[in-house]
Amino acid sequence: MPKKEKESRHLIAKNKKAFHDYDIMERFEAGIVLQGTEVKAARDHKVNLKESYARVENQEVWLVDCHISPYSFGNIQNHEPLRPRKLLLHRREIMKLGGEIARGGLTLVPLGMYLKEGNIKVELALAKGRKLYDKREQARRKTIDRDIEIAIKTR
Repeated sequence: MPKKEKESRHLIAKNKKAFHDYDIMERFEAGIVLQGTEVKAARDHKVNLKESYARVENQEVWLVDCHISPYSFGNIQNHEPLRPRKLLLHRREIMKLGGEIARGGLTLVPLGMYLKEGNIKVELALAKGRKLYDKREQARRKTIDRDIEIAIKTR
């Protein structure tokens, strides 16, 4: 049996704020429909996922408020930076996500965008929002863990 090649993932953008603001429940990988200049700009790492989210509309998933800067060598047909972009998922996944979101309290958040085998993919997460006191507690735990790690190393 041949060994499986290591999956090549080249990170384009990461949404660090999502890990701070949300508890991640489940992750999904989705393709994304892009125009020509958007692909070139994304390959140049000109993507910002900070304030973006995804929503389910009419059996389709859309990425909203994802900023892909205009391609610097583009022409008059450059893309609009903040246009909604369609995400490609299987029908079963879309139905599951729609049901989870409709139940309430959960949202779809993009965690990252990366190249996989020449295709641009978006990692989505079904997430629950954190309260301010939860964010403070997590930051406190993180600093305590870091201090313990430093103390162990210096010993």
